[in-house]
Amino acid sequence: MEKAVLITIGDEILSGNTVDTNSNFIAAELKNIGIQVSQIFTISDEIETIKKTLHSALELGNVVITTGGLGPTRDDKTKKALAEFFNDEIALDEVTFDHLRRYMEKRGRLEILERNREQAFVPTKSLVFQNYYGTAPCMMMEQDGKLCFSLPGVPYEVKPLIKDQIIPYLKDKFHLHYISTRIVSVVGIPESILADTIEDWELALPDNMALSYLPVGTRVKLRLTAKGDNEEILQQQLEDQVQKLLPLVQDHTIATSEDKIEKILGDVLSEKKLTISTAESCTGGELAKMITSNSGSSKYFLGGIITYATEKKVDILKVSQDTVDQYTVVSEQVAQEMAKGCQKLFDTNISLSTTGVAGPGKGEDGKEVGTVYYTIRINEREQTLKLYMPHLERLDFMNFVSQKILQDLIGMLI
Repeated sequence: MEKAVLITIGDEILSGNTVDTNSNFIAAELKNIGIQVSQIFTISDEIETIKKTLHSALELGNVVITTGGLGPTRDDKTKKALAEFFNDEIALDEVTFDHLRRYMEKRGRLEILERNREQAFVPTKSLVFQNYYGTAPCMMMEQDGKLCFSLPGVPYEVKPLIKDQIIPYLKDKFHLHYISTRIVSVVGIPESILADTIEDWELALPDNMALSYLPVGTRVKLRLTAKGDNEEILQQQLEDQVQKLLPLVQDHTIATSEDKIEKILGDVLSEKKLTISTAESCTGGELAKMITSNSGSSKYFLGGIITYATEKKVDILKVSQDTVDQYTVVSEQVAQEMAKGCQKLFDTNISLSTTGVAGPGKGEDGKEVGTVYYTIRINEREQTLKLYMPHLERLDFMNFVSQKILQDLIGMLI
């Protein structure tokens, strides 16, 4: 199997100011064509550091992909490091410069063409993949049959370069094995007990298959990966193993193929022809964001509202002020009235509500950070639960709660 190494270049990644989303995307795309990422480096934009890392990377894999560190000035250290490492020199590439000129002209920016001229200087031995969404091209160097691709760092430039140009190039270059996966989502059982329950099944898996446990909140995703030369055969092997697994975890399974909880929910809602709405406070719109991130969600998601202030819960969702006064705004009773008001406001089969304290300070009613009540209302049936997670930071809290609510909803629907 071909192996790849990814190198992220840039002090902004090391400082924590920028999140490296490129590596996650690239690794997933490579996996889909049977190339396994064996290591990921994150390094500073220094010539010697880049060269040392390239040396290590080419020992670990035969495909190396770097992102970041490419710029429009003469002090572009990544390009210099590439030239020095591959014993090459940098020169103006007329094809790349013509592409850059047309790119600037199309956007009405010809006045800065000369200022970006350096982007058309590339190592003379490189194969250039033109960038249709930015000014820095991708350069590919080859040494002893191993390939090194150097890309810009902007994600919306990286994605089309990888999907439209580099992936097809690699598929033509190598005889690649297929990698196929299936995911079974399991809830309501601790990971350790789950592992004991399916141990015999796991130990009996074929040599070309591997199992991974991927906890997401209180859900465990069992990811089954198969490798081989025939994709159709792999898919059948996976299906056979899933059918052997299901009797062992049937009471805890909420999905046997999809990965993301919002996609699983979308499939259930579409199948049952149900509509849904959200009334959020402490989750700040995260529930609505997750639901609508799924393509086709307009068929079942009719709307959501963030009634952050107590008076808006009363004015818009018709939560009783007496209920607030008696039980406080972060309470089971308020969550229930929020869900009922939301269901009526949007006229949906299902409504979800949240009220709690995401932190870092206590709530206006003195409730502790990490406290949340949420209600799931399906027609006239409802379920209200409380969570207490003081250890989670604000954004992690919002995401965890939203994941848990959608997971619980699926459990009530299937």
